[in-house]
Amino acid sequence: MKMNKDKLELSPNEMRALGYRVVDLLTDHFTHLPEKRVGTKGDPAVLRPAFLKPPPAHPQSPDEIFTTLTRDIFSDNMMNVGHPRFLAFVPVPSNFVSVMADALASGFNVFSGSWLAGSGSVAIELAVIDWLRQWCGLPETAGGLFLSGGSMANLTAIVAARHAKLDDRTEGAVVYYSDQTHSSVDRAFRVAGFLPEQIRKIPSDAQFRLSLDQLARRIAEDRAAGLRPFAIVANAGTTNTGAIDPLQEIAALCALNQMWMHVDGAYGAAAALCDRGRTLLQGLELADSLSLDPHKWLFQSMECGCVLLRDAALLKAAFRIMPEYLADVHRDVSEVNPCDYGIQLTRSFRALRLWMSIQYFGLDAFRAAMERGFALAEFAERKLRSMRRWEIVTPAHMGIVTFHHPDAEYKKLHDAMLRDGFALATSTVLKGRTVLRFCTINPRTTEDDITQTLNRIDALV
Repeated sequence: MKMNKDKLELSPNEMRALGYRVVDLLTDHFTHLPEKRVGTKGDPAVLRPAFLKPPPAHPQSPDEIFTTLTRDIFSDNMMNVGHPRFLAFVPVPSNFVSVMADALASGFNVFSGSWLAGSGSVAIELAVIDWLRQWCGLPETAGGLFLSGGSMANLTAIVAARHAKLDDRTEGAVVYYSDQTHSSVDRAFRVAGFLPEQIRKIPSDAQFRLSLDQLARRIAEDRAAGLRPFAIVANAGTTNTGAIDPLQEIAALCALNQMWMHVDGAYGAAAALCDRGRTLLQGLELADSLSLDPHKWLFQSMECGCVLLRDAALLKAAFRIMPEYLADVHRDVSEVNPCDYGIQLTRSFRALRLWMSIQYFGLDAFRAAMERGFALAEFAERKLRSMRRWEIVTPAHMGIVTFHHPDAEYKKLHDAMLRDGFALATSTVLKGRTVLRFCTINPRTTEDDITQTLNRIDALV
């Protein structure tokens, strides 16, 4: 059998040859990742014209295709966000099993929007969602969905909350969260129809947590003014410092005022799987809704997020629509259709990545990797305290540490790290002060990586 161009088919030998080449490329990438540059930022003036060519009318050879991919994308012009010395932002340290699971889900073209189209995939997704529910301490009524990431998870939860609490009428409703809350929450409320004057960004306290006193005062003032305090967004590990808002106290305030409690746990909530994380995240189990990103601290490949609701039926109430062309999908009420619980009808099989990774490595390995993320940030803090003129701004917390040097020019320092290619950290601003931050959740990162990175940064100042 030869390639059938008109049917977009390859022969078995051609498929195997292409597949082996892809797997070999991935194997080399994972094997040699610590030896690679942390990444390269491409020049738009060079890179964009290089790809702005008419598409080929005739087949290109695999050699040409792979040369372009390896030369122009996978070797250069990207950040290796799973690199052991990529300490910037929040790393995405995927594992090879997750990558292979993604290939299987894509290769079999699994549709996970309905029980009719993907019964097995939906069953696995429901099982993995239940694992996450249990790790976060939520009741058996809880459920949720796999999504692309924290942005979609926050939006999905907020739309469900709007429907449950406000019957989708946002006039006069007010929401509250700290100035450390992720920008995806701002975007979610904007998309959900909330105006800037309906959002209260509360200044964070000295530990960069939501201030309870200021929060309670603003709620009381808004209620006295005839407004409708509607929801509080609490953080379970902020991007800037890893700060965790006082979850138990916020839950009590929500209960007192009949408000919705959403927890943005995209970064930190998964740490509830390990002992140290569970202790720090007490109160997570009280959330009405929760975002969580397995592509962060559960080490999955990109675009693997999750939303959980304390009462999964509220997702269905907010999103279920039954057009005539889905009559066969909805005939059996015992079947679960994920398309009823969120925005997407067409959904890929994202849950397979986490399911297969846990089957392959076991939960103990994940717990140990999480604990290592905590320990590496503490190691970085100790190293920094021994270095001349470096100041710890926020101590190691939830795998993040921030620090400052009085002579550092942070833009130049960032550009120098990019040119050097050995490691990458990024800056942020805390109460008007620019600082560097490390996020150390990658299980491939070693203490030697931290030491060498800090020594190089020190030499660049």
